[in-house]
Amino acid sequence: MKTKFLFRSGLCAGVLALAALDGAFAASACPAGLNATLPRLQDEKPQSLCQYEGKVILAVNTASYCGFTYQYKALEAVYAKYQSEGLVVLGFPSNDFQQEKGSDKEIAEFCENTFGVKFPMLSASHVKGDQANPFFKLLFAQGATPPRWNFYKYLIGRDGKLIDSYNSTTEPDGKSLSSAIDKALKAKP
Repeated sequence: MKTKFLFRSGLCAGVLALAALDGAFAASACPAGLNATLPRLQDEKPQSLCQYEGKVILAVNTASYCGFTYQYKALEAVYAKYQSEGLVVLGFPSNDFQQEKGSDKEIAEFCENTFGVKFPMLSASHVKGDQANPFFKLLFAQGATPPRWNFYKYLIGRDGKLIDSYNSTTEPDGKSLSSAIDKALKAKP
């Protein structure tokens, strides 16, 4: 009986070790630039950014009461245009520039009701300095320009690596960013 127990516990330990090893390989498959989990804006459920592996990402720090808030409309149009080709727009509301005053629920309602935003939005968080959320810290580690205002844009390739940073005045559907998105979508991961 004792031998069977040792065999079974040894077998269980081996299975657990293999499962842990398999989990380690799965976790390492996520590109380092996407290895962050943040709460979703609408319901604050944790969202792993690894789910966007293999996609081109346009990440934007947003605010509801900014002179650039109108860009939500163009961001949604870019998302609708390129989504089937592998682009995802990710919105990161932030009050770092004192222009985002509402709760997550209020921000979500504003974005949907005012601009028809359907692209993924994450919970309000910091996007600059030592308090920046983990995703923005990963961007900065890759050389991204920290946002100096709302609606900075960050284009990330299918490999999870930063392609370029764009300031607030760069229109989401403007020629320079559209050209970069087209190029990124055609690139192999």
